[in-house]
Parts: sequence; structure tokens; C-alpha cells
Amino acid sequence: MDFSLTLEVILMLTAVAAVAGFIDAIAGGGGLLTIPAMLLANIPPVLTLGTNKLQAASGALTASITMIRKGVVSPSKMKLAIAGAFIGSVLGTIAVQMSPPDMLEKLIPFLIAAIGIYTLFAPSLGEVEAEPRVSESTWQRVVAPLIGFYDGYVGPGTGMFFALGNVALRGRQIIAATGAAKVLNLSTNIASLIFFIIGGNVLWKVGLAMMVGQTIGAYAGSHMVVKGGSKIIRPVIVLVCLAMVTKYMMG
Repeated sequence: MDFSLTLEVILMLTAVAAVAGFIDAIAGGGGLLTIPAMLLANIPPVLTLGTNKLQAASGALTASITMIRKGVVSPSKMKLAIAGAFIGSVLGTIAVQMSPPDMLEKLIPFLIAAIGIYTLFAPSLGEVEAEPRVSESTWQRVVAPLIGFYDGYVGPGTGMFFALGNVALRGRQIIAATGAAKVLNLSTNIASLIFFIIGGNVLWKVGLAMMVGQTIGAYAGSHMVVKGGSKIIRPVIVLVCLAMVTKYMMG
């Protein structure tokens, strides 16, 4: 699709992507910055979504590699979850093209608000391992694909759902849960991106420029997660949730 932007606008979007990558690596929700920024640049909505998936995938890849190298997460132990999240995202991406998620979008602010409140008031959230509420098999075969479907169908807050779902349902420590969330989010991003590429709905010059910013931000954010743990993750999640709810309420 023919669409061009000035160098100044592309550089601005790259800077926004860097901030978004930093936030995404810590708590998720970076699309809260990049999607509105691209829409403000007068990029059509479908192109915005496709291009956003391209640059978001690079951030998730950078964060995933950092977490793997630091020994925070082992992809070999979550193969089923990775595959399930990928398939779920594919199905969600197909479904959204058949039936717009109007009803689900109305529920998102309440869902995000609940996450923020839970994170704010949950005592010692993910600071230590806890007793699992669901089995590893259920998490990998059911929960991960469902969140993957959500990412393909709607998207906002997927990283938070993966991370906090792992904490709340599997009793995982929050740094490990965040590392796993990055790997799963990479899988869902790639799944959706494939369909946007097939449909010709990616602005490659813009997306590749934003990938640079996203990669830098994700690298810094993922290192901060490893060093700061829950002291960093919890407040960022609460702030991102507040920002997302505000955005939805204001329309």
C-alpha cells in the first residue's frame, strides 16, 4: 500500500517506540503509546495495527533473548505454551476479520482496572513462588492459547495477562513470569504479523525504523526487570493499567 511519511515523523515514531519498548519489557502495554502515535501521524488504522505488530515483535524478541541469556526463562520447558499461544493468536486474528470485537472492547477497561487493583493491593505479588492454582498442562494447553486468541482478536495488555496469569494461576515468581510472558508475546506477535504481511498491511520503512527504537528500549527494560524485580514491575503495571483505563474511558 502506498503511504509515506516525512523523516521527522518517522524519527518521532522511533523515539516513541523506544519508550514503548522499555515499558513493554517491564510490564506490557507499550502499544498504548505506539498505536496512538501512529494514528496521530495519520497512518490508516489497519496499517497502524500491522506496523505496530512488526515493531512490537522486535521488542519482544530482544526482551526474550535477554531473559533467556540471563537464565530467567527456558523456552524448551514451555514449547506447548508457545505453540498454543501462536495458534490462539492466529485464530484470534482470523476471527477479528470476521466479527469486530465490539463487545469485548467494552469489557477491556474493566479487565485492565481489575489487573491494576490486583497488582496494587496483592501482598508480596510474585516475590516468591506460591502454590499453583492450575496445573502446568492446563496453563500451557488452555490458558496460554486463550490469551493468544485475545492478542490476535483485541491485543491491549496481552503481556500483562501472560505475566500476571502465570503469577496468579501458576504461583510463579514475577521475574520468571515476566520472562515467560515476553517469549509467549513474541509468539503471538509473529502469528498476527504473518497475516498482516500477507494482507499487505505493514509499512516497512516506518516499522523497521521503529524496530530500532523498540529494540533499544526493550533491551534496557528487560535488564531493569532482572535487576529490579517486583519493585520495578509492580508500579509500572499499575501505571500502565491506569493509563490504559483512562484512554478507554476518554475514548
